[in-house]
Amino acid sequence: MLRICIAGATGWTGSALVRAVLDADDLALQGAVARTAAGADVGVALGGEPVGVEVKSHVADALSDVDVLIDYTSHLTVMDNTMTAIEHGVAVVIGTSGLTGGQFTQIDAAARDAGVGVIAAGNFSLTAAMAQAGALLAARHLPQWEIIDYASSTKSDVPSGTARELAERLAEVREPLLGRPLNEIDGPREARGATIAGSQVHSLRLPSFVVSTEVVFALPDERLVIRHDAGGSPVPYVAGTLLAARAAPGRVGLTRGLDTLLLAD
Repeated sequence: MLRICIAGATGWTGSALVRAVLDADDLALQGAVARTAAGADVGVALGGEPVGVEVKSHVADALSDVDVLIDYTSHLTVMDNTMTAIEHGVAVVIGTSGLTGGQFTQIDAAARDAGVGVIAAGNFSLTAAMAQAGALLAARHLPQWEIIDYASSTKSDVPSGTARELAERLAEVREPLLGRPLNEIDGPREARGATIAGSQVHSLRLPSFVVSTEVVFALPDERLVIRHDAGGSPVPYVAGTLLAARAAPGRVGLTRGLDTLLLAD
């Protein structure tokens, strides 16, 4: 039985994960973290019956006898939560967006030193993972692309974790070509988007979007568009997150991308 702690347990995705872990035959909910519900039973905090797990306000207080920390908190706390878990010898699954490539490098080094596994994905949806895998394949043969990142008008971090991870993973394949260098364009430089790991990324923030990510590849007189759209519920992220939680204790260091796990065989 794998013992799980969920940080962000009363949040949008975290609450769905609490219920999924409680329903799983091979997983046990050992800890829950949510500052707004600290001191309450997590089952009660989610509007149900008590489940015997008290919500803590800090990750450090919830890691006793835990095998895996699942983090769905915020970009402000995820780094500290991850490093705390690593220091306690606890594997981590990072579903929170907002971490940079440099921070992931720090996490990988710390996890290797501690001999624990960390799995991070900008999007734990199975279909998003397949879209990313397709983009990585396309980048081997198509030298030009740009990324468009769509999310709700109130989303604070840019780009989304999905788009950032895609850009950073594409950089491992090659750096895209630009038709015209950015220092030679006319008009506002910002109109060409932000350069993330070599890729131009354009973040749109408008009502009605949850998280959609589109990468456009192009050759003369033809285009390939790979796009993933997320709906309005956390359901798509549950299966992939639990798959990662089951895999994390068997790994050492950082693994980025759910597609890495799905295509390992």
